[in-house]
Amino acid sequence: MLMQGFSGFMWLLSTALTALSLFALVDAAFRREDAFRAVDKQTKPFWLIILAIALLVSVLFPLLSFLPVIGAVAVIVYIVDVRPAVRQISGGRGRGGRRGGSSSDGPYGPYNGGR
Repeated sequence: MLMQGFSGFMWLLSTALTALSLFALVDAAFRREDAFRAVDKQTKPFWLIILAIALLVSVLFPLLSFLPVIGAVAVIVYIVDVRPAVRQISGGRGRGGRRGGSSSDGPYGPYNGGR
């Protein structure tokens, strides 16, 4: 019974890693290439190759070796470090461009200079 629980947990972990890898790959594919260079985070083709390899490894070797762990590290680095920097350059949520608002807008609304 304990082994069934562990097996179920490992399957869930493997599925989550595969889904996270797929999300990161699709996200990187839709980002602008110049944004990657602007934030000095390698290039878009570099990240697409790394994330595609991570997805392939997570599908072919589901947590049976150290390769999925290396792929998970690459995916986590992309999601935690590269993605926020590229999103900031790209203008936030959109696929490029600004969301609107003034250049004096702060995180909680417009800045009025103390008025």
